[in-house]
Amino acid sequence: MNLNQRSSQTIGRKEIVYSVSNMMIGLGILTLPHTIAKKTQFSDGWMPIILGGMIAFVFAWAIGVLASRFPGKNYHAMASMILSRKAAHVLTLLMSLYFLLFVSYQVRGVSTITRLYLFDNTPEEIIGLVYLLVLIYAVAGPSIALVRLNLIFFPIVITILLLIVLLNLGSLNMHFLLPVFKTDWRRIVASSKDTVFSYLGLEIMLFYNIYVARKSKLPGSILRGLMIPICVYFVVFVFVIGVFGPMVVSNTLYPLAELAKEVEVPGGIFERFEFFFFVIWLMTLFSTNAMAFDVALLALESVFPKHRRFTMILVLAPILFILGLLPSTLRELNVFAEWISYMGVGSAWVLPALLLLIAKVRGVKGDG
Repeated sequence: MNLNQRSSQTIGRKEIVYSVSNMMIGLGILTLPHTIAKKTQFSDGWMPIILGGMIAFVFAWAIGVLASRFPGKNYHAMASMILSRKAAHVLTLLMSLYFLLFVSYQVRGVSTITRLYLFDNTPEEIIGLVYLLVLIYAVAGPSIALVRLNLIFFPIVITILLLIVLLNLGSLNMHFLLPVFKTDWRRIVASSKDTVFSYLGLEIMLFYNIYVARKSKLPGSILRGLMIPICVYFVVFVFVIGVFGPMVVSNTLYPLAELAKEVEVPGGIFERFEFFFFVIWLMTLFSTNAMAFDVALLALESVFPKHRRFTMILVLAPILFILGLLPSTLRELNVFAEWISYMGVGSAWVLPALLLLIAKVRGVKGDG
């Protein structure tokens, strides 16, 4: 393999940072301010965001160190070297199941919100089916292309979010942000659970580790990728509270979408800025869900190497679509999402952290 071929099959720091960040900025950015505002007082919701970020930092560091300890290896290979091949099968299948359920929930969430704000006369089932077909097309190609797609999408998404914030500066009411430190610490800790769930996604690097060019840069790159969503969630929460007030935010399901509606572009270039926002936001979700689906397939391929990827896609796609339709109400959908998040923390954060601990105790390292 010559130098050009090798570089085309590797990813660097920027791809890692953008991919990790993009995995976290999805549906959560729309719903998290509402969820936190219901459990905290005034603007105190920024504290659970920071506290949840600190918890996520610990697991991000553990995942980064574990992956860098086994350069060029995926999660299945790491677990096989640390434990045994059978244990690796179980852990990898758990991870695959988590990502598949994640994709199923996201497809349903995208169809619900898209119908609410963009296509109010189109059935959710049709929107979800079309969206799933696009995901199928995306994951049928090479994995590294999906990672590099973040180099295009992510800067655009961040730019739009900054525009929403800057164009609402005039509507910011500082009185809504005061007083501070009025929420009981027990409620702060309880609220941090929801923010921890919003930081799920950095575990994709356990599988994309096979493409990482410089293993020494991996832990730092993952932590940088986590810092961006923490800052984004913090700024978005402060602004929706500052513009609408805590009472309105706690009773508004998608505060960021409503904040986008408040934007008035000078010159009247965009009279309905929220439509533009949702188009860009769908780009983020597409990239996020495509990577999650791809990682689930990578996990299955490592356990069942003789099965073709496209065959697995055709088998899994109808199952994902049906699972997404099972929750009949918004409450059931939220419960579905919560259980998926619990599964993600357990299988994608806690278990890899335990693997790192065992590897250090046993002195197991990759041969790279």
